[in-house]
Amino acid sequence: MGTEPFFTATEKKKFFSSYRLLIRSLQTYLLEDDIPKMRTLMQRVIALQCYGRDKNGINGLIRNIDTALIAANEIGLKRTSIIAILLYRPVFKKIITQAEVKEVFGEDAVLIIERLLKTSDLYSKNTAVNSENFHRLLFSFAEDVRVILLMIADRLCMMRMGKQLKEEEDRMQLAMEVSFLYAPLAHRLGLYKIKSELEDLSLKYTDPKQFAFIKRKLNETKHSRDIYIAEFIAPVEKKLKEAGLTFDIKGRTKSIHSINSKLKKQNIEFEGIYDLFAIRVVLDSPIEKERSECWQVFSIITDMYQPNPNRMKDWISIPKSNGYESLHITVMGPQNKWVEVQIRTRRMDEIAEKGLAAHWRYKGVKGESGLDEFLTNVRMALEAKESSPHDLMQQFKMDLYKDEIYVFTPTGELIKLPKGATVLDFAFSIHSQLGSKCVSAKVNDKNVPIKYVLNSGDTVSVITSPTQSPKRDWLNIVVTSRARVKIKQSLREEAAKSVDFAKEMLQRRFKNRKIDVDEGIFMRYIKKKGYKTVTDFYLDISDERLDPNLVIEDYLELEKKEKESFDHTGIRSAEDFVATTEVEEISSRQDVLVLDQNLKGIEYTLAKCCNPIYGDEVFGFVSTKGIKIHRMDCPNSQEMFNRFGYRIIKARWSGKGTNGYVVTLRVIGRDDITIVSNITSVISKENGVTLRSLNIDSVDGFFQGNFAVLVQDTHTLSVLTNKIKTVKGVKTVERINQKG
Repeated sequence: MGTEPFFTATEKKKFFSSYRLLIRSLQTYLLEDDIPKMRTLMQRVIALQCYGRDKNGINGLIRNIDTALIAANEIGLKRTSIIAILLYRPVFKKIITQAEVKEVFGEDAVLIIERLLKTSDLYSKNTAVNSENFHRLLFSFAEDVRVILLMIADRLCMMRMGKQLKEEEDRMQLAMEVSFLYAPLAHRLGLYKIKSELEDLSLKYTDPKQFAFIKRKLNETKHSRDIYIAEFIAPVEKKLKEAGLTFDIKGRTKSIHSINSKLKKQNIEFEGIYDLFAIRVVLDSPIEKERSECWQVFSIITDMYQPNPNRMKDWISIPKSNGYESLHITVMGPQNKWVEVQIRTRRMDEIAEKGLAAHWRYKGVKGESGLDEFLTNVRMALEAKESSPHDLMQQFKMDLYKDEIYVFTPTGELIKLPKGATVLDFAFSIHSQLGSKCVSAKVNDKNVPIKYVLNSGDTVSVITSPTQSPKRDWLNIVVTSRARVKIKQSLREEAAKSVDFAKEMLQRRFKNRKIDVDEGIFMRYIKKKGYKTVTDFYLDISDERLDPNLVIEDYLELEKKEKESFDHTGIRSAEDFVATTEVEEISSRQDVLVLDQNLKGIEYTLAKCCNPIYGDEVFGFVSTKGIKIHRMDCPNSQEMFNRFGYRIIKARWSGKGTNGYVVTLRVIGRDDITIVSNITSVISKENGVTLRSLNIDSVDGFFQGNFAVLVQDTHTLSVLTNKIKTVKGVKTVERINQKG
């Protein structure tokens, strides 16, 4: 399938070895003519140089076949998914058409390729998973769980090739992406072995010293650990054989990442960790005897070693929502040491290792109710569009990692919720209308409030009222993303209705009294009342916290004062000047920046510490909240370049954007209200400039004013600055980094 110039001798040997393993793994799932058809296509693809080497010298076909092998052998995906991952790149490069794939391998393969194409920009070096691309990625995931599994396989393949990445920055970004998104998703899908490897490799690249320290410590204690495990296992093995059971039993050392988390969480030394390993008993049991034989092993072991009842977990009677089944017990072993023992069957072990893909094979279904619910919640949250990408990711990480509790409806239906879930979470998990109308509940026949925290085994009956509606403090009660999304959605809808009602009512009352409202004076009145937004002002009227008649009287009084002030010729302090509008942060969604290697379409935000605008020399900084754009002369730039050079990416302007940029100018001059009026007049007359807000202080005959203005670029700002300097009484004008 390859030629010598395409492969090195080592690569050629590796490719054919991986290829044979892949065919062997899929043998029973492939159609009769799949292999010759695939071979013909691949020869054509290679001849057209579809699989070139990337910038790190990694052969594209080697990476492709290794990803396919992980997907098949370690995750358990079969024919269609493997064909899709092998043909994804040729379709992406338009060497093979989707119609051709459909004709040769069927419509399902094309469907997976289409969904993989939606996530193609995630393969770009500088794509942040907590950017707008993260939304698109989750949408693709929510459409087809196989896309998640294939992406996890690809990330694992790349992490294993980590040493081949030439740039430290690339390794760090890959490790952060995996730690942030793919390891939690692997955990959610029950891929515990892969999840552990991804976490270990992430730690290896992000904190190599700590990784090496724990690895060295594990090697140093391996001999004594092996002796102890053998001492623990020997009598157990004897008893299990006497009971006529067929099984494997061995000790498994915990992952380096897990040990590191324990060191940090408990703030202890390595020697203080007692559970560095767990004993696993894997039974060869027929499916009808699985539960009884697992409990038989449980009985034998707890007869021999004293169990800790507080650390017993039964995931056989009620499996986790990702399909995980196992009995976990902690017993007092030799030398008075606590030892964790995991008891499961061969089938359960395969599901624990390969997750949902293995579960499908046993159950003969395409999904799990728990996973379906998770993906439904993903879709709901994305469609609501009310969270930032970073907030959304934090929310999902919380959902992914939380332990589960199991509660029942009055009819006996089992509902799985995250630990810490309340009555309100339960109500929203049943139906959004039930949640919105919930006033209390009966838990085990006892009346409880909506904030009551549920426990496993509770039976819950929701009590509703037709007059009930979601309240803002409900957001502090719920822990599930489904409930939060629905509550926020209801609050937004209710607020919009209330604002419209209050606005219409106030306008009608002004009209009835034949008052022509000056919008500028009205906005200044709202600000003087202490409101940050006009919405808050109208909500107070709607909620009867503000009397509309009083509003009209106060407005008329302010209007009268301002007209008198206008006629007043005496000198007044600049502090008497009232700004007309509130600063608003503008977030342009246009592609006005090109990042690094001519990448567009990547979400970024403009850093508040230096407020860059079009025309400034800028750079990008990859933070935990996405890509931040800073000016080269930002006060924080020196530290970022010195300490976090690997997170710096090139950036340049490609367009001004339509919304403009907020800049704060600090003006110092003689204390006189006319000087402020003259400055605001200059700003209002300048084309392409809008005054957003101002803040004034005066001391000993001098005033300092911070004017937030909306400008299009540095040229506009320069012209404006020069004109303000000509205003009588102005001493200095400077652009400041922090918004004032």
